[in-house]
Amino acid sequence: MNYLKIIGRCEELFDSDIRAYNKELVDIVSDSRFLVIGGAGSIGQAVSKEIFKRKPKALHVVDISENNMVELVRDIRSTLGYIKGDFKTFAIDCGSVEFRALIESQKPYDYIFNLSALKHVRSEKDPFTLMRMIEVNIVNTLKTIKIAKNFETKNYFCVSTDKAANPVNMMGASKRIMEMFVMRESLTQNISMARFANVAFSDGSLLHGFNQRFAKRQPMSAPNDVRRYFVTPQESGELCLLSGLLAKNRDIFFPKLSEKLHLVTFSEIAIRFLRENGYEPYKCKSEDEARNRAEELIANKQWPCYFFKSDTTGEKDFEEFFTDNEDIDIGRFDTIGVIQNQPDFDEDKLDEFMNEIGILRRRESWTKDDIIKLYFKLLPEFAHKETGKYLDQRM
Repeated sequence: MNYLKIIGRCEELFDSDIRAYNKELVDIVSDSRFLVIGGAGSIGQAVSKEIFKRKPKALHVVDISENNMVELVRDIRSTLGYIKGDFKTFAIDCGSVEFRALIESQKPYDYIFNLSALKHVRSEKDPFTLMRMIEVNIVNTLKTIKIAKNFETKNYFCVSTDKAANPVNMMGASKRIMEMFVMRESLTQNISMARFANVAFSDGSLLHGFNQRFAKRQPMSAPNDVRRYFVTPQESGELCLLSGLLAKNRDIFFPKLSEKLHLVTFSEIAIRFLRENGYEPYKCKSEDEARNRAEELIANKQWPCYFFKSDTTGEKDFEEFFTDNEDIDIGRFDTIGVIQNQPDFDEDKLDEFMNEIGILRRRESWTKDDIIKLYFKLLPEFAHKETGKYLDQRM
């Protein structure tokens, strides 16, 4: 599939910086041992492949998804083949005793990439998934940073999100809070991050859903008023690699806005996707019409689509990678901007947040409001956008 054409671009975003720094990247990778956590997700697979093709001394990939891990190996073997270095995958949870035992059995890693995350805005629909989001996005990050410190790792990289800049949803706020904790840890460990645009056709994304609906001959549904920036899976891997290997301590990389990167609606991408696959979109007036006419329309090379105005919780009206209060370096790279924040944090408030989360977890009872109140203590400017409607209530 031509990702660039479908998201409305004709050029790869980071190509000039990859060319300019590739020798340095190859030199670093070929002389280093890597641990990639969350390596079987869409971004994790992309990062693993970027590392693998530069022939590391060791590449160990950890992910809870056994099936995705198998596909990662098949993908690498089918495209990149084999290396002399030690390439292994482990289908285990990075918060488990098995992971701790694995770490104890290994030589130190030079670089650790943590790509594990609960990334969906819809994850705030219930308090239980919301608590798991905190566990994955914040608590496990701190646990794996401790491993980096014990190994005297050269750099620890973790992925943030554009939604952490002036967050309006709980996922974005969880990543902003993660960034605050990371700033504290950066006093004793080199750490870098990246804030992303949407990764086109990543697992579980709406665009990935287009693939699924097409394969199952089901109608497509998308908002027609939500405009987002998109990067391809390969570009996501390149951004992480550049940040993980070339960043200074506390740097947060983000895609520099240019004529190459522009906003596009989900409905526009749905239309391009269908035309790329030989079908003309047919705009239905309701979900019911789209479902009921699917077989008839598809038989005539038309695809039922329901496009609508967004009204669900946590959807931001616009997209941004940094705030007015952050220090930005636009000149270091050709295609990448760098946020250079100082380690400004309130230690007492960070400790209070973790203590209160611990109390809720030990009590084994909490509400969404309990968690929102804790978020506001750390992020008083948090502009949480609650509508009472969630994406799970959409087709």
